[in-house]
Amino acid sequence: MFAVHLMAFYFTKLKEDQIKKVDRFLYHMRLSDETLLDIMARFQAEMQKGLGKDTNPTASVKMLPTFVRAIPDGSENGEFLSLDLGGSKFRVLKVQVSEEGKRNVQMESQFYPTPNEIIRGNGTELFEYVADCLADFMKTKELMQKKLPLGLTFSFPCKQTKLEEGVLLSWTKKFKARGVQGTDVVSSLTNAMRKHKQDLDVDILALVNDTVGTMMTCAYDDPYCEVGVIIGTGTNACYMEDMSNIELVEGDEGRMCINTEWGAFGDDGALEDIRTEFDQELDLGSLNPGKQLFEKMISGLYLGELVRLILLKMAKAGLLFGGEKSSALHIKGKIETRHVAAMEKYKEGLANTREILTDLGLEPSEADCIAVQHVCTIVSFRSANLCAAALAAILTRLRENKKLVRLRTTVGMDGTLYKIHPQYPKRLHKVVRKLVPNCDVRFLLSESGSTKGAAMVTAVASRVQAQRKQIDKVLALFQLTREQLVGIRDKMRVEFEYGLKRDTHPLATVKMLPTYVCGMPDGTEKGKFLALDLGGTNFRVLLVKIRSGRRSVRMYNKIFTIPLEIMQGTGEELFDHIVQCIADFLDYMGLKGAQLPLGFTFSFPCRQASIDKGTLIEWTKGFKATDCEGEDVVDMLREAIKRRNEFDLDIVAVVNDTVGTMMTCGYEDRNCEVGLIAGCTGWRRVGKKPRREEGSGLRNRQQHVLHGGDEEH
Repeated sequence: MFAVHLMAFYFTKLKEDQIKKVDRFLYHMRLSDETLLDIMARFQAEMQKGLGKDTNPTASVKMLPTFVRAIPDGSENGEFLSLDLGGSKFRVLKVQVSEEGKRNVQMESQFYPTPNEIIRGNGTELFEYVADCLADFMKTKELMQKKLPLGLTFSFPCKQTKLEEGVLLSWTKKFKARGVQGTDVVSSLTNAMRKHKQDLDVDILALVNDTVGTMMTCAYDDPYCEVGVIIGTGTNACYMEDMSNIELVEGDEGRMCINTEWGAFGDDGALEDIRTEFDQELDLGSLNPGKQLFEKMISGLYLGELVRLILLKMAKAGLLFGGEKSSALHIKGKIETRHVAAMEKYKEGLANTREILTDLGLEPSEADCIAVQHVCTIVSFRSANLCAAALAAILTRLRENKKLVRLRTTVGMDGTLYKIHPQYPKRLHKVVRKLVPNCDVRFLLSESGSTKGAAMVTAVASRVQAQRKQIDKVLALFQLTREQLVGIRDKMRVEFEYGLKRDTHPLATVKMLPTYVCGMPDGTEKGKFLALDLGGTNFRVLLVKIRSGRRSVRMYNKIFTIPLEIMQGTGEELFDHIVQCIADFLDYMGLKGAQLPLGFTFSFPCRQASIDKGTLIEWTKGFKATDCEGEDVVDMLREAIKRRNEFDLDIVAVVNDTVGTMMTCGYEDRNCEVGLIAGCTGWRRVGKKPRREEGSGLRNRQQHVLHGGDEEH
């Protein structure tokens, strides 16, 4: 019994010693919570930079628009094809999506190898190989004569200008096919399929990144899913961003999926303080030195090699294997990520470690196995930590975009490292939740991979396309030809003439009402003026200060609501309410008792007898106040001011809102002679008509409005 306790103590002490030894050696690979929060903040800044039109060219995180603007809603149905190119295998998939919103998907797929001579050879040969595989799949599944929409999952950075087009920016992972960078990969595949045109009738509707495919796959099962993350051969993430934040794409309504391409984070030197000598050595020996630096610290393609480089240096330093090194340990790629995952298994990890090291020609001791296992833990834990920091930045952005105190969301996950490593998912989830405690995050594994997601994007695109056709059919009635527009123009000209002539004016539908505004601002105007603006549910009172010669205007305003019961009550109640608002404004501005010239913007049809007399023809826009139609609105305002008996105002002009618009713009641009309002509540136009004579009295009255009367005002 004593011997058993002694052995247990010895093993525990041995394990502690080896762990401490490795911790000291790999001190810079262990990232504190403060460091992770700092990395999270750096990634947030890079995201913002990538979304900006001016800053995107120099951003390392490119934040590529995908033109995927909707997730599945359950109404998708039909047959779709999907291709997945981007890893060690190439996959072709047929997806049958059920009708009636049952969210039922049936799939048939076939894997094809991607030989090195193909993925590193000529680009034309690569796409011809893909087309050959597609033709083989369709022949095997007896689909040769069917016309099917296709989605292409292409796991490399592409600049998209629409859903079915993407220019390859750069190859990553092990791909290096010549003549593809800078070209549209959809066109390349379409051209390659032409040699099978007798058998293939395929319409490529969507090009998607594998992360987008992952998100769409999971979103079909969970509508809360709005993020996709892949941690496999490479690593990347996508998420749904508000269109208003995407400066690279026109429009600001709705959302669009952004492919972050986070693998390039740090390519500008932003992560140099956390990169170790092993990261630098691995990068120098890679196919793309200086590129995808974040990915090289995280993904499955590189973790095994990082472990090998660490073990080699520790052996050289005499910290492992008694200083002995096998020839196999010097060979690049001899330790793979699957070995790292096997060595970190909870129960059989140490046994697996001994077996793997022995296969490398080493003779490991118990202490060596413990140390090597801990090296694997530190390397894979760092990978999970870095992923967690970047993902936490995305989740924070989603929460802030939605202006939520607490976010509930789902992250779709895929990738071989995430799937095969026994500890990786648990570590990632724990760190993410620690970094963003104000987010309730569900992690959903994509069981069918990103290929199904490409089919789902295609299904959504087909649904949207069908909906668009239906909408276009309905809206066709509203589409006007050039000939129709010319006809409307000519009819409007006739109505203009009818409205301007005394004999035809009573019958004209376009009334062409004179406003008695006979001049435009010339820049010499000065003084203080009050202005009222009545035309909707809000009523505005303004104080305008104009400085002569400088075309300088300062405005102070306050908005008051007009309750429905006032809008539809009596005219006396309406104008008393307006005067109450004026009194409140004057008191607010410290002008109680001041006598100022006032202009009244009255946005309803009036027949004017002079610039300060306007008879209301009829109410519009929901106003129904009684005893107003057929009355002079300026007189009604003056009477309301008298009833209040608190202040006196000189009402010098009543104008329509279109006139106000023209005069406002005319103050800035002397060439302005038309005012146009096209708003939610109405449409009007006003134009300045040259006149042979201008009444001197009216002209003087207008000058009083523009110049502000006496100097003391």
